[in-house]
Formats: sequence, C-alpha cells, structure tokens
Amino acid sequence: MELPDLNIAHLLTQYRDGATTPSRIVEAVDAIIENEPESEKIWISRLPLERLLEYAAELETQSIDELPLFGIPFAIKDNIDLAELETTAGCPDFAYLPEQNAFVVQKLIDAGAIPIGKTNLDQFATGLVGVRSPYGFPTNAFSEDHIPGGSSSGSAVALARGQVSFSLGTDTAGSGRVPAAFNELTGLKPSRGLLSCSGVVPACKTLDCVSIFAHSSKDAALVLEVAAEFDPGDSYARQAIAPRSNVGTRIGIPRPKDLEFFGNTEAEILYRQAIDQLQQQGATVIELDFSPFLEAARLLYEGPWVTERFVAIESLLKENPDALFPVTRDIISGGAAPSAADAFRSQYRLAELKRRADKAWDEVDFIVTPTTGTVYRIDEVEADPVQLNSNLGYYTNFMNLLDYCAVAV
Repeated sequence: MELPDLNIAHLLTQYRDGATTPSRIVEAVDAIIENEPESEKIWISRLPLERLLEYAAELETQSIDELPLFGIPFAIKDNIDLAELETTAGCPDFAYLPEQNAFVVQKLIDAGAIPIGKTNLDQFATGLVGVRSPYGFPTNAFSEDHIPGGSSSGSAVALARGQVSFSLGTDTAGSGRVPAAFNELTGLKPSRGLLSCSGVVPACKTLDCVSIFAHSSKDAALVLEVAAEFDPGDSYARQAIAPRSNVGTRIGIPRPKDLEFFGNTEAEILYRQAIDQLQQQGATVIELDFSPFLEAARLLYEGPWVTERFVAIESLLKENPDALFPVTRDIISGGAAPSAADAFRSQYRLAELKRRADKAWDEVDFIVTPTTGTVYRIDEVEADPVQLNSNLGYYTNFMNLLDYCAVAV
C-alpha cells in the first residue's frame, strides 16, 4: 500500500485542513505495519488497532491548537515504560507490566502524540550494533547486508520505514545516534537529565539519556520542546539552561592523527566533503587535540561504568543467566569485577579529562566528527561482535561520559 506522509509538519497541516483525521492515520499506520513482513522484528509489542482508535477518537474531540503533537504517531524503545504493554528491555524473562507511563511518554501523550507500541533493541541497551536481541533484529532500512545500528535499532528502523512520525530511544554510549546515522535519520541525545529517565530501565544510570529519532532537526526540536519538562521524581533530572547567546560558526574537528575510519576510505572522503561544505558556508575550522575525548571514551567499557549495567540486572544475571543474549551476558558479567577503588580512580581520571576537554569550548562553538567511522556488515559483526561494536563507539562514547549533547544528522 502507498505510505502516507507522516512528517510532523505535513500531518499537522493535513489535520488543520480537514484532509485527514487521527483515526485515518492510525488505521493507515496499523495496516502498514501489518503488511510489512519485516515488522515482526522491528516491534516487540504493539497496541491493538481498537486502542489506537480510542486515542484518535479522544483527540478528535479536542482542539489541535492546544496540542502541539496532535495525532502524531510515535514508537517507544522497549526499555521505556508504556503502561498498556510489557517492558522487556529485549529480554522476555525480565518482562514486567508497568503501572504507569514513563514521564517522557506521558508528556508526549498529553501533547497529543499517539503511542503505537514498543520497539526492538540490543538487549538491555548493551550494544551499538542492533543485532543482539532474542526477538531477531530489524533490517537496516537501506541494506539487508548491513547492521541497523543499536541499541535503539527498532525505533530507528520503524521511523526510517515510514511507520511512525518520530520515535524514542535511549543513549548511554551512542545508542540514539549510531542507528540514526545508519538509517539516514536525525538522532538527538540531550545532555543528561534534560529528558526524564523515570520509567526507563537503567543501563548506566549516571549516564543514561532518553533520545529522539526524527526525520529532521526541526521535528526533533519540536519533540524535545514538548518532552523536556523537569521531573522532580528523577534524581538525575536537571532544569534546562538558557542556550549560549554568542554561538558563532567556529567548528572544531579532530586532528588528522585522531581521526579513525577503520579502513573505510569512502567514509573518510564523505567526512572531509562535509567539512569542506561547512567551510564554503562560512565556518571557521579549528583542529582540536582530541586525546582527552578519546581517553574518556575508553573509560566506558574499560573502566568501572560497566558495573552499573551489572547492578541494574544483578538478580536476573545471578538467578537466570541463560535469559541473557550470550554476548550481552559476557559483557555485563564483567561488571562484577571492578572494585570501589577502581570506581573512584576512574571518576578522578574522568574529572581530569573533562577539565581538559571543556577547554575546547573556549575555542569553538560546535565540534563536528563522524557519527561512526564506518558501518559493518552483519556477517562481520557476527565474526567479531565485541571489537567491532567498540569501534562504533569511537566518536560517541565520550559524549555521555563528558555530559555533552549531540546530534547525528
């Protein structure tokens, strides 16, 4: 069937003009998902059409002018709670039925958005590849041979395949940006605490961020504006701060010796073309010493932060280790080893690295890196799942540890 245009601005215009209704849109979305065989690996669970029509009917009694996301269908990564469906975090034996919606999900629904269901992910949000799920894994929207990216694989592919208007993911090491890059989307990771993590299964609780997938930066900004309300129930939530008023066009890039494309010459050419284009548009390009950023990135899995992943599912790991995807179990089990002394030493080192990295903002307004240095085929990841996954975090891991916001475009 012909796919409807689910772009947020287009849909809102169609609603205002009376060209369509939320009921028609949810019927179309449900039919699209039902008719695409790949959908069973994109979605872990979905609301039935009857429930979607109830959401739509309620909206049709309200004013579109009061609801900024009136009738906009969206997907939710299945480590974020939707009270009407189980949360699995990609692990059937972990599944539970939440008593209420995650804070961010509720804000979006209150603004008129319609939740379609819960999407697939690398189990317990541990991975950047998108293939570590007992539910199978979604096919990359552009290549059957290549990985979809993770851990928010289903949220990215559902959007890229035109099944929703936007989607929610999470990002602890790049999970909201890598799948965006691999499926030609905008992936927004705010700084920690701007979007509430209440009702989100923790991966690394001190680093976790809810992320947004959209077809454009404009759509992502609209969703962020709706969802970014301070949540006093989230101990890591923070009030939004005013943006810098003097932002210019000084672009920071890594020194040539700090760039890594893992043998992908095409990716290197594309990155350099992007920098050239920015310069042609008037940007001043400044090379930065990227060593503190890269050393911070290595702390995520080489340091004690993997212990947070262990703490989040410790009882399941001890009582039913076979419930975990094998590579996921191996990674998270390593979190039992670091000591308290290791944790403090790494915190001290991270503070030193952040002080050095923060100095870059005295010189530049933005930093532009590749989202990833390359993209891998599925068979390559199956042959070397840990190292290739680590390679994908080369430009993303430090963002979370240094608490910077990031956008993949």
